[in-house]
Amino acid sequence: MSEKTLTRADLTEAVYEEVGLSRNESADLVEAVLGEISDCLVAGDNVKISSFGSFLVRQKNGRMGRNPKTGEEVPIDPRRVLVFRPSQVMKDRINA
Repeated sequence: MSEKTLTRADLTEAVYEEVGLSRNESADLVEAVLGEISDCLVAGDNVKISSFGSFLVRQKNGRMGRNPKTGEEVPIDPRRVLVFRPSQVMKDRINA
């Protein structure tokens, strides 16, 4: 299994090579796409990318948790969490 992490620079380079935009234009395009995805998620909207997956924002209720080291009960505040659900196409590609 690969230990490499895909970075913004990698995405920019891929756009540069595939689309033929300049490196600066490629970086701007990648930033614009990631910015739009982020803005939608902050607003509470779901983002679905066909053949890739969906990013969902879920609301988690507050609850009582426990510190495993001390055993002390600690309240956990309500919060929003980001969830990624891969599409069936992505699952099939990963397991091929």
